[in-house]
Amino acid sequence: MKIGILLPYKENFSPEYPGAVSLFVHETSKTSKYKKNIIVFGNTNYKRKFNIKYCNIDLFKNPLRSQTKLYVNKFIQQQKKFNLSIIEVHNRPSYIPFLKDKIKDIVLSLYFHNDPLSMDGSKTIADRKNLLKSCYKIIFNSNWSKKRFLEGLENKFVNSNKLIVFFQSASKNKSTILKKKKKWITFVGKLNRAKGYDVFVSSITKILNKYPDWKAKIIGDEKREKILLKHKNADILGFLSHEKVLSIFKQTSIAVACSRWEEPFGRTSLEASANGCAVIITNKGGLPETVTNAKILHRLSSKNLTKTIKNLIENKNSRHELQKLSLKNFYLTHQFVTKKMDDYRSEKLQTINRYNIKKNLDNLRILHITNFNERLDGRLFFNTGRRINNGFIRLGHSVLGFSDRDIQKYYRSYKDLKGAKTLNDKLKKTCYNYKPDIVILGHADLISSEQIAELKNDYPNARFGQWFLDPLNKRGPDYQRNKERILDKIKVLDATFLTTSPDVLSFLKGDRNFYIPNPSDKSFEILNNFNKSCNVDVFFALSHGVHRGVLKSGKTDDRVLFLRELVQKTQDVKFDLYGIDKVQPIWADHYFKTIANAKMGLNLSRGKAIKYYSSDRITQIVGNGLACLIDEQTQYRNFFTDKEMIFYKNVNDLSEKIQKISKDDKLRKKIAKQGKEKYMKFFNSNLVAEYIINKTLDISNRKKYLWEN
Repeated sequence: MKIGILLPYKENFSPEYPGAVSLFVHETSKTSKYKKNIIVFGNTNYKRKFNIKYCNIDLFKNPLRSQTKLYVNKFIQQQKKFNLSIIEVHNRPSYIPFLKDKIKDIVLSLYFHNDPLSMDGSKTIADRKNLLKSCYKIIFNSNWSKKRFLEGLENKFVNSNKLIVFFQSASKNKSTILKKKKKWITFVGKLNRAKGYDVFVSSITKILNKYPDWKAKIIGDEKREKILLKHKNADILGFLSHEKVLSIFKQTSIAVACSRWEEPFGRTSLEASANGCAVIITNKGGLPETVTNAKILHRLSSKNLTKTIKNLIENKNSRHELQKLSLKNFYLTHQFVTKKMDDYRSEKLQTINRYNIKKNLDNLRILHITNFNERLDGRLFFNTGRRINNGFIRLGHSVLGFSDRDIQKYYRSYKDLKGAKTLNDKLKKTCYNYKPDIVILGHADLISSEQIAELKNDYPNARFGQWFLDPLNKRGPDYQRNKERILDKIKVLDATFLTTSPDVLSFLKGDRNFYIPNPSDKSFEILNNFNKSCNVDVFFALSHGVHRGVLKSGKTDDRVLFLRELVQKTQDVKFDLYGIDKVQPIWADHYFKTIANAKMGLNLSRGKAIKYYSSDRITQIVGNGLACLIDEQTQYRNFFTDKEMIFYKNVNDLSEKIQKISKDDKLRKKIAKQGKEKYMKFFNSNLVAEYIINKTLDISNRKKYLWEN
């Protein structure tokens, strides 16, 4: 697992003449826990290089070809032998399209050290949108730089998880003795107008004339501008090594960083603060973010700067207090910043997401997309989606229910007849505002796979899963359609959960498909029919679709034929049947009042029985204390014994067992009681919700669930 860092072309990765980018890369790389895995690539002419793994990209000048393209192309060739997992590009957004085009399936991250709007490859809105698509992370050295990147972009990008801020860092000089500070006023940087050097020259001349025991230390150079300063107490030192600069800061009392331009960050003020200087800065760009305590000039002028320096010289206590606070409150150390960088790297290098890093699963944000049936006035309130939702909530998570079918119905129009476009757009906006850790879909057919892929790209830390309850028997109803519904989004999901055992479904590939039982819920399954006598022997209800709510004329159902044969064979037994022979289905409270009078419930599904499949009626039967009659071909004997459920082989076997149980109320109550206790203990909504979370996040859990093979 290797990390390749690509420096800008001509960035000197050398202690002899390093730029801010090289200093940052060197200090954070040698501090990183991945330091043995990091290779820095650059084009440095100096013989002496920083002492970390470095690969120089040597170029021969070719006036007919772009040196930048030659540089990037040569890097593409050299990186092949290192088998890189992440490529981090520093301060050159223009490199990203080349790399994305030439290196497939590589994680790209981009670090901005300058104003994004001033750089080729990120000036336009289109440039920046392409960077968002191409990069795993885009990293800024200040919040100011991040805001500049977002100028003109839609709101959905503002809070994107791809955009993060890692400030520049410095070594906190704990050995600095404030009382031994010298009467030095230091300026470090390019000696030009952009850095405010002209204002500094005007101001420092007045200061040194007024306070002859003070000296000015000026570090830097400038070939294009000539701003002269001649004073016996002013030492113009030119370019110095980084070590010498830090040594001077350690002795400096007052440091000035009076930039005129919108400086993205400002290393001078950062390192001055880390060495206990009383720092004076302007409020330009990201400069205020470099220090915790400083004197800030809101208007740059010789008069204002002179006045501020004068106050610090004359007010010794104020100066010492500012120096003390600068050192005490400094936190942007190499260790602090590097840890943030390593955390983001860990997400990809070790498949460690933030939940593993936290070492717990508390307080997740879960976006649960399913049909909560708000428009049906509570008729379908007691459904599996609600049960799973209750489990998420009881586990202590923040859960946002997103009722896809309701939204589709409410928002469709003549421009969007199905409501799908509006639905997907609303999901995108909801994710932008809510920032879920997990998105779970249940039968959310109108959410497109393209939309999920876009959300995964926008929120790389989020995980996506789906649950599916409908039958998947080849001889059952809607097999082909149900199969297509599952496969529609499976390639963009992290996990799929089915109420049929995945090992009997040949169309499923891979190891991210899991069985879940229909969950019981202690707030729904509140009856205990095993505690009382009941006047109905066998209860069964079917429907021709839960959303229809009524029987459909002319519709055939193999269960009706089975039931008619069962009733004919089973004499002297009271059946209470719904959804058959023009008796309409029952729902909600009516359903519970009716089932409360039954001893046994028939768990009969359409089509031939298949391993572990059952509709959610099993939870209503077992969970409410009815003795459950179930086809042994469901293989539920893997979970329950004959003392907990009544298994039958065929209609004749079922008829015999119904007659036996109907005459033995003690046995019926015992089976029903033990069945409920076991189901509610091992197949409850809390456990199913926990299992969905763990598998979606791919987190190992020592807990063994009863339904796991």
